[in-house]
Parts: sequence; C-alpha cells; structure tokens
Amino acid sequence: MKKKQLPHLEGITIIDIGSEGQAVARHNDLVIFVKGAVPGDVCNIQLTRKKNKYAEGFITELIQKSEKQTPSFCAHFGVCGGCKWQNLDYQWQLFFKQKQVEDALKRIAKVPYPEILPIIPSEKTTFYRNKLEFTFSNKKWLSKDDFDKAIENKNTSDDSNENAFTDAAGLSNAVGFHIPGLFDKVVDIEKCWLQDNYSNEIRNEVRNFCFKHNYTFFDLKAQHGLMRNLVVRTSSTGELMVIVIFYENEEEKINALMHHIGTTFPQITSLLYIVNHKRNDTFSDLDVITFKGNDHINENMEGLIFKIGPKSFYQTNAKQAAVLYTLAKKYANLQGNEVVYDLYTGTGTIANFVANQSKKVIGVEYVADAIADAKINSTVNNISNTDFFAGDMKDVLNDEFIATHGKPEVIITDPPRAGMHLDVVNKINEIKPNTVVYVSCNPATQARDIALMAHLYDVTAVQPVDMFPHTHHVECVIKLELKK
Repeated sequence: MKKKQLPHLEGITIIDIGSEGQAVARHNDLVIFVKGAVPGDVCNIQLTRKKNKYAEGFITELIQKSEKQTPSFCAHFGVCGGCKWQNLDYQWQLFFKQKQVEDALKRIAKVPYPEILPIIPSEKTTFYRNKLEFTFSNKKWLSKDDFDKAIENKNTSDDSNENAFTDAAGLSNAVGFHIPGLFDKVVDIEKCWLQDNYSNEIRNEVRNFCFKHNYTFFDLKAQHGLMRNLVVRTSSTGELMVIVIFYENEEEKINALMHHIGTTFPQITSLLYIVNHKRNDTFSDLDVITFKGNDHINENMEGLIFKIGPKSFYQTNAKQAAVLYTLAKKYANLQGNEVVYDLYTGTGTIANFVANQSKKVIGVEYVADAIADAKINSTVNNISNTDFFAGDMKDVLNDEFIATHGKPEVIITDPPRAGMHLDVVNKINEIKPNTVVYVSCNPATQARDIALMAHLYDVTAVQPVDMFPHTHHVECVIKLELKK
C-alpha cells in the first residue's frame, strides 16, 4: 500500500523555539517543529511526520528571512549534528536560552522564584571546547552533490569493482560526527569550529594516514574494522591529549599509527590508545595504554591545578566553567565552618574550588577513576579538608554515610542531564541542609527535582550561564534555601 503523502504547507511563520532547540510554527491548531528555521522566518514546509497534536517538517522554500538570522560560518552546518543554532544571531541565542530556563521553572517546577538574572554569555563563541570525540565509519554520509559527482566519475571509470570505486572516490570511509537520526552514517569533517585548530590538524592527518595505508574503518552494524574513535583534549596550560580507540587489536598497525602521530605532532603531551571490542563506545571500564608522554593533562582554574585523565569528566568550556563554579561558591555563602557535600563531584573541581571556605567537603561520584583524580587534585593543591567516595549516589548517600561524615549545612549538586535519582532528592529532603546549590545542564530535569523539594525549600536565586554557543544547551545555577 502506497504511503499517504503528508501536506506541504505554504507561507508559514516560525514563532518560537522549543525546549529541545527546534523551531516552532503553528498551522490552525497544529504545532509544527521545523529543522533549521529561525523565529521570524516565513517559509514553505514539507511535513515529514504528523501526530494528533504536533507535526515535524523541513523548509522547502524560505520566503522571507528573519532579522534574527545570521550567516552560518561552517561548511558542515545543517548536516553535522552540532551547532544547530549557528544561523541564529548570538544575542537571540541567549534570549531563547534564558526563556528555556524561565519556561522550565514556570511550567515544570511551578514554584515561586525571583527575577531570573540575565544569562552570562560565553567569552568565546568558536573554538571554545577543550574536548571533542570523532567517529571512524565505513558508512560515509553523502550529500546529493557528492553522490552525483561519484556517479559521474563512475561512468567514466574503467574500474568495474564497486568496492574499489567507492574506496578510491573516498565514498566509503569518514572521520567526523554521526548524522542525527542516522546512527551508522558519519559526516566527514574537514574543519570543526568548536576546538583549537590542533584538533582539525590531528584528525585530518590521522584520516590521511589511514587512507594511505589502507586501514579499515569501523562498521557499526557488522562490528568490524580497525579504526573506531579519536578523542582530542586540550587545556589552558597548553597541554594536549590524544586518545585513539581501535576496535581490532592489530599491534603492528596500531604502533605504526601511534608512532606517526607522536612524531608528526611533538606538542602532544599525552598520547594514549584503547582497544574496545564492545558494542558501545564507552571506555570507562577499559584499559588505557600510554604510548608516549603522560597519562593525563593538567587544567588551571583560578590558581588551582586539576588533573584530567582520559576518563575524567571536566567541563568542556573551561572559561565558562570558572564562571559557573564561582557562582556555585557565591551561592553557597560559606563562612568557613560548614560541612559541604559535593554530589556528582566528577574530578572534584567544585569540591576543591570551595574547600578553602569550608570546614570539610565530601565529594561523591559514580566513576572511580574520576574520584582517584579528585584525590590527586586535592593533594596537588595542598588541600587537606576534602574526602572523596566512588559509588552510585543513591546507594552511597545513606544514613550510615551521613552519620560517619557529618550532616551537611550545604549541598552542591551537579548531576548529569537526567537529573538526580528520586532517592537522592528524597535523601536531601530528609537531611535538610540549610542551602542547596543546584547546577544543571538541563533546565527541565532541574525544575522537576526542584518541584520535589518545594515544600521545604525556596528558590532564592537563578542564574543561567551559556556554556555552549550555537546549541540550545544552557547551564543554570539555582540557589535553594530552607524555609524559615
């Protein structure tokens, strides 16, 4: 049975941006989410999906461009999954991020809150990330121009071997980012504007070496191929970490590539590799081999040194992270005699950041390697009033733990996007610290958790921070004070 063609709508005005960053339009009573549009655009839209209350679509013709639009600067814009707001003027990006925080508090938390402070913009809007992870794939995404050119070349080629043709044309292998909605397709990245240019140089050189020496790229469906992932981490101290993740353990080829990277880029201070046979890309449970240099890099924040290992979490916009943690410290309003719990502490960045104004700081984190780094970070910085524990937060934070380490007057929590587990929220309500400072990268789950604390706590300060220009993501620091 032939699938019914969905409507093509004409002269539709984009009116807003939704919580996940997609542009929003209305047609009669139907809400339409439109990819790549900007509020104020007037356009024709082809619907691709239609439900009872909403639809999804894409622009077929831009009739009138919004004044909020700005030219994109990246050749991969619109294809790559990152920087989806690149065509939205930065001041308007900030406006909609602030609105996202306000909407979450109003619609999800449904609690009284003070005037939200103006969002703090990022000092840098390009090359602001200190970490990127690239994927190797034998399923390169092809634009229509790429495909047409390939067909034209094939028609004039004497080579009848299909695989030889696609390999020679550069059509099969790619190093870059996954295409949204196409999990096994990767767009080959020539220049990414998110990280220092070393990242581009290293990625492109690795790709060229692999092409030249016929290294196989990973096939996600069939689970074979040598090259799997590449991670590049930089720091404000000038140190540079490169991690190459292989799927197959071909020792000779691994050593050849790693030697080439090390000699071509002597500025790399930590050159590491991992062999990952798993069906997913995570490597927190795998051995990391140090091929050359150190097994870590160091980050400097406000005079404190932080050790960053290959498995360590560290905020990817270091300059804005300093702003974020300074805010958390300010909202904690520490007088020097408080016991502070830093939940989801990572490598202990916040814990060590506030230690000099606390009696004692207890950090808890799921990743054991991160906790090991947190302890080292305290030692390196001559901080003696911190203690760190690894484990699932809902299991660690129990009555025995609190009796052993003391009831906290202040809790600082910086959970992942999913927010805090219900058991953790309930335990905070049971502990009743005077102040909770909630740092979040997801206003929706932050608001959900705050709603569960609203019978005990008042929201007394709200400060959004832009960590990720050209995306819809926004960090927010909220201060909660125990009701009098």
